[in-house]
Amino acid sequence: MTQHHPGGSRAWAAARKKVLSRLRFTSLRLRLVVVFGLVALTAAVSASAIAYWLNREAVLTRTQDAVLRDFEQEMRNRAGALPERPTQDELQNTAGLMATSSQRFSVLLVAEDAEGRTVYGSSGGLSGFSLQDVPVSLREAVNERQKDTSADKSAYHLYWQRIVEGDTPYLVAGSKVNGGGPTGYMLKSLEPEAKDLNSLAWSLGIATGLALIGSALLAQAAATTVLKPVQRLGAAARRLGEGKLDTRLRVSGTDELADLSRTFNNAAEALEKRVADMAARDEASRRFVADMSHELRTPLTAITAVTEVLEEELDSESGGIDPMIEPAVRLVVSETRRLNDLVENLMEVTRFDAGTARLVLDDVDIADQITACIDARAWLDAVELDAERGIHARLDPRRLDVILANLVGNALKHGGSPVRVSVREADDSIVIEVRDHGPGIPEDVLPHVFDRFYKASASRPRSEGSGLGLSIALENAHIHGGGITAANSPEGGAVFTLRLPRDASALTGGAEGAGKDRADGDQSKGEGAKGNA
Repeated sequence: MTQHHPGGSRAWAAARKKVLSRLRFTSLRLRLVVVFGLVALTAAVSASAIAYWLNREAVLTRTQDAVLRDFEQEMRNRAGALPERPTQDELQNTAGLMATSSQRFSVLLVAEDAEGRTVYGSSGGLSGFSLQDVPVSLREAVNERQKDTSADKSAYHLYWQRIVEGDTPYLVAGSKVNGGGPTGYMLKSLEPEAKDLNSLAWSLGIATGLALIGSALLAQAAATTVLKPVQRLGAAARRLGEGKLDTRLRVSGTDELADLSRTFNNAAEALEKRVADMAARDEASRRFVADMSHELRTPLTAITAVTEVLEEELDSESGGIDPMIEPAVRLVVSETRRLNDLVENLMEVTRFDAGTARLVLDDVDIADQITACIDARAWLDAVELDAERGIHARLDPRRLDVILANLVGNALKHGGSPVRVSVREADDSIVIEVRDHGPGIPEDVLPHVFDRFYKASASRPRSEGSGLGLSIALENAHIHGGGITAANSPEGGAVFTLRLPRDASALTGGAEGAGKDRADGDQSKGEGAKGNA
């Protein structure tokens, strides 16, 4: 019993796909073969046509001259020996003798007998050669008397014509005996010459076909020679595009393709060096931000503890703070909080840039999570929630809280209450929309709302937020495999749409984060790029 081998089918499919890819009309290989073929076909057809025409004329002219020369000689010797008014028997006998010449043509003699009647003498060949077989124009030319000239005193000339009857070519000629005598006509079949010419045409056609095949093979060889370096260059460019910057081409020869390979190698080397320099600078920049953030946390912790004491003194009824310095103390407390938020945001950004951010997944009720986020920040009176209970997703609760806090806080800060948060299910995703009732986002700012530290106006370089809130929210959405979009509602106000997968387990590679990110601080402040506009 024969068994089907799946590997063989795949190999056949791969080979077939490779062949079809080479035969694409846009393929340079196919175009080279077609161009070579057209050039060879044009040259072969032209050469064959010229050769056929020259040989045809040579064959027909040679045969025609020999026949006409023989016929003219027979007319002069045999027909000229007849009396001016011969009998039919004499004509018949002479026609038979004339037909036995070396060229073997049929003969028809026409004359008037002694009684003035037209008599005919035919050699009897070719189903009885008769006067009806002679074209009228030829008969008229033969019987027309010519004027005497000093160069030619003959009253009648020899005329000939080629005709085709039943796909068979014939040569017809006619002449009249000068000085009085019968008129003679000759009919010669050119079928042997036609067969020879057909054989020649077939031979030239076969030669043309072989030339076409040879040109296709030569074109294939030339295309392979030319395209192999191009294919290697294409493969090297793809590897370079995939990030393999150490890709180089082997250079051999001194032609244009070798120069192209050298240029590619030089460009790849320069690109590798520039990318390495940029990567080094980027790594140094990330390291600086990370080190700076960590270094700032130690003194900031002490400053935060002092500001908390000062804040308690401000809120106490004993009035422990001198009213003269109270505004300064409140400014210090406010700026310390802002600095603390900025440091936490910078540390979060460095984790995303370094690729060390991890998900710590848990089963989350979306409505409960949103309610907890709003309640923790005392936004219950300013936020309308449109979410059904029981919509569950497997997400990172802390990162979801960061996203919601930034989106809702940004809407409250710049759009004004009430802010409406709605939740809906879409296939395998959860869609959360945060809409405010403010003036909306300017069209020139809309593409940049998620950019880090983006300032929509140079006249307002400083804002209450760090300028990283919406950027961090977007990064947290991306690490879940989702995204955030910003738009203006037709009814007024801005709309931020968060789309997250119902289950982000596939992004953890089967091993969920160890939870160490929870110790990095809670990004609870709602801020964003829109606030920096």
